[in-house]
Amino acid sequence: MTMKIILNQDVANLGEEGDVKSVANGYGRNYLIPQGMAVPYTKKYINIFAQKKDLITKKKEEKKQQALGLKEKIESLEGLSIAMPAGESGKLFGSVNNSVIADALAKEGISVEKKKIEVPENNIKMVGNYNIKVKLYGNQSAMLKITVAASESAEVEKK
Repeated sequence: MTMKIILNQDVANLGEEGDVKSVANGYGRNYLIPQGMAVPYTKKYINIFAQKKDLITKKKEEKKQQALGLKEKIESLEGLSIAMPAGESGKLFGSVNNSVIADALAKEGISVEKKKIEVPENNIKMVGNYNIKVKLYGNQSAMLKITVAASESAEVEKK
């Protein structure tokens, strides 16, 4: 069984504020509505959201503009360089994942949630150049060029 709800806020993998969605009864009744993320699809709430429509549209437009600004910032970076300890063959001790990239972007003054950074095969284990997809608002995304290099302190003493 499904029920219709109206989203009170953006919910990942479901929709944005003001969207009308059909969800499983349990998901709506036991999670979305008690958490304040959604309200039942009734005449009362339909009227409330009809009045808030302009405000919601304005918020969506602001998010879109922020995403475009963020895309320009990310793509204007000539190449983000990440130094990691590595062996002589170029294999990293550890790996570069979305959290490491998010931290490197933060140092450049760009804040991106790590879950929005798509790293090929979930992590990088070799030195080299990579293109990383960063999801932004809606279906927009930016391509980030990163260079993974061996750090100087990576040389392990041979016994």
